[in-house]
Amino acid sequence: MAERRERKANMGVVSQVEQLTPHMVRVVLGGDSLAGLPADQFTDHYIKILFPQPGVTYPEPFDVGAIRAGMPPETWPVIRTYTVRRWSPEVPELWVDFVIHGDVGVAGPWALRAKPGDQVFFMGPGGGYAPSAEADWHLLAGDESALPAIAAALEGMPAGARVTAFIEVIDPAEVQKLETPAAADIIWLYRGDERPGSALVPAVRSFEFPDGQMQAFVHGEANFVKDLRRYLRVERGIPLSQLSISGYWRNGLNEDGWQSSKREWNAQIEAEQDQP
Repeated sequence: MAERRERKANMGVVSQVEQLTPHMVRVVLGGDSLAGLPADQFTDHYIKILFPQPGVTYPEPFDVGAIRAGMPPETWPVIRTYTVRRWSPEVPELWVDFVIHGDVGVAGPWALRAKPGDQVFFMGPGGGYAPSAEADWHLLAGDESALPAIAAALEGMPAGARVTAFIEVIDPAEVQKLETPAAADIIWLYRGDERPGSALVPAVRSFEFPDGQMQAFVHGEANFVKDLRRYLRVERGIPLSQLSISGYWRNGLNEDGWQSSKREWNAQIEAEQDQP
């Protein structure tokens, strides 16, 4: 019998909650248990937050492997994935920004109710993208779900780097002040009641690409990401090595539904778009 791999979760303690915009809340996590967290390699680091089921008592230490091995599936914590907006190892302190849709979902309502002293368990961090100093220019594009990663990428750019960032949100009330050492053109787009990507896709398509080698980060709702992936890979012929491009979510599905279908979705897109 194979030995079960332990999956003990990290624990953070809420130190601050801030309403950034009408639809985004920042939860700051601290605590000595965060010391040494490897969250400084990528600007798209993410964590998988474990939300306990109401009324369920879990074994200590909080071990996901033990929970799944010894408890029925309906009692398992709900997992939601969020970008690390900023990591300050010297504190230590971790920022996580949540998109809020009222009482819809699991993570958003939790963030709205979070208060200092609350404990949070999470797995990770993971990640895979960081701005390259070798690129001649950078393209960043996404909706509000990608905004924390885009903001982190802007902060992590080489000084003076040439950057164009397209960020689609519902309306001007969702605009945030973003800081960067780069020579960045940050373009906010407003979709109103239209589908995600309705403002972003035509804006990226109409953008005149500068000369030189580009590096792109394109994330957000899966359908518009698929459109922009085709544009960059097939129409523009950009190599995959210069692209970080993936769907964070898919319209009409919660994260459980999206994650269960994401592998098949991505395989289908790759088969369609990466043929010679």
